[in-house]
Amino acid sequence: MKKKALFYFKRYLIIVLGCIIYSVGVSFFLDANNIASGGVTGIAIIISYLLESTPAASILTTGVLIIIINVPLFILGFIFFGKGFTLSTLFATVLSSVLIEVWNLTLKKFIPVTNDILISSLVGGALFGIGLGLIFRMGSTTGGTDIVVKLLRKKFRYVNTGIISMIIDIVIVCSSFAAYRDFDLLCYTVISIVILTIAFDTVLYGGNSAKLVYIISVEDKAGLICDKIIKELDISATVTDGKGAYTGDNKRMILCAIKSFLYPKLRDVVKDCDPAAFMIVTSAKEIYGEGYKNHTDEEL
Repeated sequence: MKKKALFYFKRYLIIVLGCIIYSVGVSFFLDANNIASGGVTGIAIIISYLLESTPAASILTTGVLIIIINVPLFILGFIFFGKGFTLSTLFATVLSSVLIEVWNLTLKKFIPVTNDILISSLVGGALFGIGLGLIFRMGSTTGGTDIVVKLLRKKFRYVNTGIISMIIDIVIVCSSFAAYRDFDLLCYTVISIVILTIAFDTVLYGGNSAKLVYIISVEDKAGLICDKIIKELDISATVTDGKGAYTGDNKRMILCAIKSFLYPKLRDVVKDCDPAAFMIVTSAKEIYGEGYKNHTDEEL
């Protein structure tokens, strides 16, 4: 029970952090400059802009509109992803929407926001993507088109979540041109979506990436390299026998997956044990097994 409670505490703590970063990006940068960065948030910003000069503007604010639009999508999420997902998504959606309203009514009045629309599109898009990425990593969303994205991701498993999100967002943003009639703003909005997608995918998939290293060495030195890899780097490796095609000498090939921050130490180990070793280094986008992702983990 203690372990389970700690898991949920950590999960919701990261969701709260993601909501704070996400809401700051929306309130201080995107909403402040009418940059509709796609999704339900983008739709809400567009509607809020259209209602600006009407009596409904004081009631149907961006945060309120986000919640209203989300209702049918929550029902869809509950049907396809279950109660656990729906509750965490409801929590993230309400919290982020409330925070947007809190920033709009408090700090936003006193903290100067840049009038430079390029800075707003870059910083706002980055904060939006980082916050959303943290929320997605915890198996939740901020509702809206994020639920649609998760549904499409189940169907098109070979496409990154960020790419699917970007396609939907660009469609919404191009539609926003009819409201703003401002081509420059449209271009800045597309910039923010591209930055959002890069930041989102980096946060979502970056922690799962590592390097895949092949080390080819002579038999006696290969054993020394393996010992140091296990003792000094605390990782394992797979060893296979081989033979040099040109020399005909017996060789050992060591195959190991290693986190990027440990890779320089691996280089030092190989250099110290066998400066003549042949190394091939590639990027491993996703790794399943001990020390990495479980095979039962949800696909992000």
